[in-house]
Amino acid sequence: MALDLIGKIIQILPETGGQSKAGKTWVKQEFILETQETYPKKVCISMMGDKLQELKKFKVGDEVKAHLNIESREYNGKWYTNVGAGRLEANTRGAATSGEDFYPDAEPNFVPDNTSDDLPF
Repeated sequence: MALDLIGKIIQILPETGGQSKAGKTWVKQEFILETQETYPKKVCISMMGDKLQELKKFKVGDEVKAHLNIESREYNGKWYTNVGAGRLEANTRGAATSGEDFYPDAEPNFVPDNTSDDLPF
């Protein structure tokens, strides 16, 4: 499952790393993104490997758009969900807050003229 999430970085956690069973080293870093909705949500997002360079471009307080990959795995009868970012970019367009964002071609402050009845029936 892939989706985008826009929010503000409120915390960047320290890098962690280790070695896989196959002997490959790995590095991971997580950050907390707070959505900017009426009721904001906080989401812990992880980035791994060379993707960490994208995270290093940002600091706490920056508004970003995270392209997420959500995956769940079963281990010993329990399910674990990982929210990982494949890409981060600066949010240049704010969250949709008005009708203009949904109808960009609409005239500003358009009020329909209901004085004439052009209905065909």
